[in-house]
Amino acid sequence: MTQPITDSQFGENVLNAKGLVLVDFWAEWCGPCRQLGPILEAIDNEIGNDVKIYKMNVDDSPEIAGQLGIRSIPAMYLFKDGKQVDVKVGLTTQSNIQDWIQSYK
Repeated sequence: MTQPITDSQFGENVLNAKGLVLVDFWAEWCGPCRQLGPILEAIDNEIGNDVKIYKMNVDDSPEIAGQLGIRSIPAMYLFKDGKQVDVKVGLTTQSNIQDWIQSYK
């Protein structure tokens, strides 16, 4: 199950994490963000052992989004061993996201 995180949890859960971490930056008012939610849940159910998936609401936790320069959502940031390795902006398919994650294993 994807988990919500806040600005204060970002360092511990993402930057200090080992392995792959995907952070979905989203907002309640964003239609494509709401469409992406079930896709990420399905991915978490299928390959949750390969990647930890977090959701960060940019309205509730704007600090990290600002530091990363996020201007469009949904924005998925992929981290490996605490380092940002890639970004995908916008709604895309489940298979596209899974292939993207697997390419960094």
